[in-house]
Amino acid sequence: MTHRFSRLRRFHFNLPQRIAAAMLAIFLIQGFWLIAHQDLTDSDYQYARCGREMWEKPSPLAGYFTTCGNIHDGVLAYRAAGLPLTLNLLFERALDLFRRPEDKVVQTAGPSGAAELSTWELRHQLTHVSLLLRLPFLFSGCVLGGALWWVTRRLYGNFGGYTALALYCFSPAVIKASVAPNPDIMAALGLYGGVYTCIGVAHAMQGPRRKWRPRIILLTVIFGVAAASHIAALPVVAILGLVSMLWVAEGHRAQALPILLAAVAGALVLLFACYGFSPDAFSYLFRSSAGFLGFSLDPATRFFSSLSNAGIIIAAASAVLLYLGIRRSRYFGNTTPLFCALVPFALVTTGIHSTPWLWGLPFLLTFIGGVFADAYESLRARVALAAGAAIVLLQAVFCILNLPGLI
Repeated sequence: MTHRFSRLRRFHFNLPQRIAAAMLAIFLIQGFWLIAHQDLTDSDYQYARCGREMWEKPSPLAGYFTTCGNIHDGVLAYRAAGLPLTLNLLFERALDLFRRPEDKVVQTAGPSGAAELSTWELRHQLTHVSLLLRLPFLFSGCVLGGALWWVTRRLYGNFGGYTALALYCFSPAVIKASVAPNPDIMAALGLYGGVYTCIGVAHAMQGPRRKWRPRIILLTVIFGVAAASHIAALPVVAILGLVSMLWVAEGHRAQALPILLAAVAGALVLLFACYGFSPDAFSYLFRSSAGFLGFSLDPATRFFSSLSNAGIIIAAASAVLLYLGIRRSRYFGNTTPLFCALVPFALVTTGIHSTPWLWGLPFLLTFIGGVFADAYESLRARVALAAGAAIVLLQAVFCILNLPGLI
């Protein structure tokens, strides 16, 4: 009998993977630089306080999930922000058992004990509060970059993957979203991963059923990430994923909708778990206006008029012209990310503050990488490679100049 692990693909860390890892390392360096030059804000303390409450104790306010109220703008972001602080506090309290009273790191505020200390009171007793608070979001940005590389390299080859990942790693909007507690970078990860996992499920439907189950489970988890990050992201990823599945799953289209509905139902169960299986807090999510969406081009206009995005703007305009002018570029692999980018860029959340255009940015970079990869394989490949390198260099310069403390 063949051992089940023998069917797993071996992970290769050759030159393409090393180059991608170096790019992601540069992304992390920029993120750590920004974190080092940031101060804790009122929003940071709110995420830290209410995130810790979800892990450490129930809200002292009767009828509310936390002292922030019934969270409706991304419960996963609150839990992610609070978890490193809670773990750090537990670790220091465990070590304090072996320290002398005067050497204890977590000094108690009174008879109630250290568990009652607020994040504000702990800021001098626990080291690296700002870093711990932001690490989960920086990690999410890094995972999204890795997913972008994996998709673009498989679809378009090494140079298409390099182009998309380089523009991602030098995107000021992505870096800023990855170094502040907020639900948008996680929603972007859920949306991007959800759409391409839907495509993976549709491809698996062409084969034996035993290959369906792992991908459907993965799809459910990713949908859960999208829903727990921002409830409005769940219908968006479900609709975009369904359209992609119906396009790919030829001969099995009747099974696409039941599979998608099962994944959505599983995602809602995971979302319920994020609320600690509290019916009141969970129901408030649907009674609030967090899921309301509208249409507006103002956020997209601001993004494409920002000088810090000059390289991405030039790359996007060039990719659209090439897509319209070269017939070989108009195929499923390029059309899908273009369509999936246009939808979030035209959306706004009317009930709460959010940035849906950020959800569409990885799709835009995927589209750019795909069209540029076609140009790299044309008769004027050297000119195309030089132009692509110049665009990436331009974006890198503007991004680095935006880092505080360099000028």
